[in-house]
Amino acid sequence: MALEFGVFDHVDRNDLPLSRFYEDRLKLIEAYDRAGIYGYHCAEHHSTPLGMSPSPNVFLAAVAQRTKQLRFGPLVYTLALYHPLRLAEEICMLDQVSRGRLQLGVGKGISPIEVGYYGIDFRNADKMFSEALKIVLQALTTKRVDFQGEFFRYSNVPFDVEAFQKPHPPLWYGVITPDSAERSALAGYNIVANGPAKVFAAITERYRATYKSPPGAAGYPKLGLNRFIVLADTDADALDIGRRAYRRWYSNFMMLWRKHNTAPTNVAYPPELDGQIALGVAAVGTPATVLNSLRAQLAESGANYLVCRFAFGDLSLAESLRSLNLFQRNVMPALRESAPVAAE
Repeated sequence: MALEFGVFDHVDRNDLPLSRFYEDRLKLIEAYDRAGIYGYHCAEHHSTPLGMSPSPNVFLAAVAQRTKQLRFGPLVYTLALYHPLRLAEEICMLDQVSRGRLQLGVGKGISPIEVGYYGIDFRNADKMFSEALKIVLQALTTKRVDFQGEFFRYSNVPFDVEAFQKPHPPLWYGVITPDSAERSALAGYNIVANGPAKVFAAITERYRATYKSPPGAAGYPKLGLNRFIVLADTDADALDIGRRAYRRWYSNFMMLWRKHNTAPTNVAYPPELDGQIALGVAAVGTPATVLNSLRAQLAESGANYLVCRFAFGDLSLAESLRSLNLFQRNVMPALRESAPVAAE
């Protein structure tokens, strides 16, 4: 299976007016489409500058109209915050207007603070996620919903819209451990993870040992390695830009946790970009520097999908476009030729 490239985007706030912010991001996403990026994945966050796409479907409807080939979707829908029937309807609409480009990322959410703002006890998020996902998939595959759970109950509800992709858009899940990779493999999900290449290698190893391709499968699921990416004509320039932007991103990430005087749950990030570079979670520099870093990480990790963060913190549209253009011309072709993606 050939290496593919994706983009992850927190859609985190910078200093621009929001109308300009959204327009700049859509222009960047148009450039992803032209560059041959496989998929665009945006986060869902609430009441925080970390996420200016609290309603992913609204933003993704604009993405669908501004792109032609690019696949797109949330990474992830925080399912505990949704009415499952309404979400299933919107999933069908997005998949239809894009003619089958929606990618269906699902999860329980990572922030008990954000979920709590919606009046939901985070201790119930796992069960609510499980119930909501069953309802959404039932709606997409059976045209009728009959479900009696602890949190959601429906009796013989007809479902008249349908997805373009059959039986439903591809499912995606963010993983942290080999155990979560095993569960994802059993369900046939595509996966994405942060963390060092060595950690991801254990995840991909467990996934490949578990996954069994069902009859008629279109291809092997994507095993995505997520990286901050900044390119410039010199290493020094790229580092200056990346360090500045990462500090803003980290401030956005930490805002709610600091406000509530608590530590992040299930995830920790270094406060400076250099810490991410040391872990291999950021590739920053000239095209040659970035290529060498990513080539080694792909060889070690077993990933078949490289997920790039070209926009974060206070990176300008011009800075993100420069990184993308240098990456497209100098890094993508070389990685496709040399990346030793494991046989599926």
